Amino acid sequence: MKDKTIDYVLRATWQAVSRMYNEEATKYGGSMAVGFALLSIDKEEGTPSTNISSRMGMEPTSLTRTLKSMEEKGLIYRKPNPADGRGVLIYLTKEGKEKRELSKQTVLKFNETVRKHVSDEKIMHFMEVAEIINELIQDKNIFNQPEELENEKSY
Repeated sequence: MKDKTIDYVLRATWQAVSRMYNEEATKYGGSMAVGFALLSIDKEEGTPSTNISSRMGMEPTSLTRTLKSMEEKGLIYRKPNPADGRGVLIYLTKEGKEKRELSKQTVLKFNETVRKHVSDEKIMHFMEVAEIINELIQDKNIFNQPEELENEKSY
């Protein structure tokens, strides 16, 4: 374990989680991206398309194909945003709401299963470490640090 780098463990774990979600979603004619998009759309009020990409942590251009596919499958529909004439709101159809609930239950099942096997303390530490990594990346503190700070643990 000590030979593995942090980024390797993160990447390998995310790939395993992604594969697991995609295998489950395939049973229902979907994908992980569609499931996460469904969970990012407010089921009653609709959601601006620009908010969906930020909630999912993806670029808006990458989300375009997913939304087009979801619209073709009858999971969503678009309406002009009355608060912003240039934007659109994405709404879930009846089937979209059903698939959203299925996605929600899938995510909850994953979390429940992990929590059965990992202590609350370890989960808390995992979340703290993930938050620190995200902050370091967002603040551009990985490669742009002065050399004297590189070995200092400030978290």
